[in-house]
Amino acid sequence: SQQVRGMATLKMISIRLKSVKNIQKITQSMKMVSAAKYTKAERELKLARPYGIGAQEFYKKAEVKDEEGEKGQLIIAVSSDRGLCGAVHSSIGRIVKTDIAANPNTKVVIVGDKVRNILQRLYAKNIAMVVTEVGRKPAVFGDAALVAQSIINSGIEFSKGKILFNAFRTVVSFRTTEMPLYSQNAVANASKLPVYDSLDSDVIQPYTEFSLASLLFYSMKENATSEQSSRMTAMDNASKNAGEMIDKLTMTFNRTRQAVITRELIEIISGAAALETKN
Repeated sequence: SQQVRGMATLKMISIRLKSVKNIQKITQSMKMVSAAKYTKAERELKLARPYGIGAQEFYKKAEVKDEEGEKGQLIIAVSSDRGLCGAVHSSIGRIVKTDIAANPNTKVVIVGDKVRNILQRLYAKNIAMVVTEVGRKPAVFGDAALVAQSIINSGIEFSKGKILFNAFRTVVSFRTTEMPLYSQNAVANASKLPVYDSLDSDVIQPYTEFSLASLLFYSMKENATSEQSSRMTAMDNASKNAGEMIDKLTMTFNRTRQAVITRELIEIISGAAALETKN
């Protein structure tokens, strides 16, 4: 009875050891893939930053402010459809939850499926639009332009807006950042807008559309780089943890096997001694 239980325990430990080794192979492969994607994303981020910085500088120079009124708040939360990348998505979802609790008249446009899963249960009525199929391929300006056009065509009115995304800092760190977002009326009523010549509604409208696409493109590139670096770090930590678990399971397996062998030897010697005594 004890021998059967011992053999079953060895079999269970062997199965667990094999499964952990397979998981370690998967995490190591994911780390290598993320490292390659991170290198490409960081290189493309340097080219995309002027789009976002230029649009923000125009708002600062023209001293654009939030529109007065109670049209509500618009939040564009930039994430992706893929997980296993640390707190990249949960940090954005946590900030959105706090903003909705402070201002229930908030509409959320979600880029990526992960933040939608975080908000779906409690704040489904605040979700105005969800853009999926994000993160599988590197974002291009055309993708951001389609998202911007969809937001404009939806007719969402807001007096205050912002874009939430994860700004890349280093390989092991990112910062959840928000950029202000202004409506066309807010830009038209800016105090220092007359400094720029020949600006009328026919010029302001396409510019606000282009600036929205530029800000989205910039935030999507920042978020993608942060996501890949975070996934690379997470998979590296998972591989190290799997290695530690493999060492512990190997030691447990060897000790259990030694105990089974010792018990079998004791039973054989005891049986032989019993036969000799009987004879």
